[in-house]
Amino acid sequence: MNGSGTSNPAPRALIADDERLLREQLRARLAEVWPELQIVAEAKNGTEAVALTEQHHPELVFLDIRMPGMTGVEAARAIAQLPTDDDTEDAWAGCEIVFITAYDQYAIEAFEQGVVDYVLKPAERERLLVTVERIKKRLAQRRSSDDAATDDAPPAGMQQLLQKLATRMDPAKAPTLRWIQATVGQSIQMIPVEEVLFFISDEKYTRVQTATVEALIRKPIKELIDELDADLFWQIHRSTLVNTKFIAGVSRDLRGRQLVAVKGHPEKLEVSRSFTGLFKGM
Repeated sequence: MNGSGTSNPAPRALIADDERLLREQLRARLAEVWPELQIVAEAKNGTEAVALTEQHHPELVFLDIRMPGMTGVEAARAIAQLPTDDDTEDAWAGCEIVFITAYDQYAIEAFEQGVVDYVLKPAERERLLVTVERIKKRLAQRRSSDDAATDDAPPAGMQQLLQKLATRMDPAKAPTLRWIQATVGQSIQMIPVEEVLFFISDEKYTRVQTATVEALIRKPIKELIDELDADLFWQIHRSTLVNTKFIAGVSRDLRGRQLVAVKGHPEKLEVSRSFTGLFKGM
């Protein structure tokens, strides 16, 4: 998508709710308050929502926060890990998430921080109008080439919010990883998580980098995200997590890409377009 103004295509959305009547009601309300919005798919559960998001690449996904099997929170975390293409202007660069929820004071307080938006069940026209205006603003910011205008969310806010919501819904899923068991040469080493500078994944392995050790593990980034503290490790690329304690600074290369400098290591880590809002104003 380009930022040339009126030539932008109509935004596309997906609705995920296990209750058919609520999906129909939300679709009808959206047609009233945002007639240009195209509903390209509907899902009955979180697993379907992830698969349909990967298939249709919508700009906006409405997720019921509580669905059987994979919850809306789990689906949102999975959707955040779907591959995007940062190299082409018209490629999918991820989507905005709107949670559909019954009244839950904790969730609403979290959503009011502005990281993601929400719709209360049943969807009321007035509140939905507020959500729609916020989402329109965010979509316009996504299309903008000015990274300084990217998303007003606090750094790593989405990761933090989703992790906290997931833990609240299922306390057994709280991040617990304290040690990394990794292959270093011909031996296995136990690496304390707090000593890891960054993780970088390829198709088969994840590289674990400390100030003194480079090791490999078979655990992908999307699994590490569930097990690491989102306040400590920020995702800056689909394949990269960086320890915030070791971020020395952020610069731009000649192509305008953000690069993270890491204390104790010469390598610079690229920030993908989906995560440029983490370092707002750079």
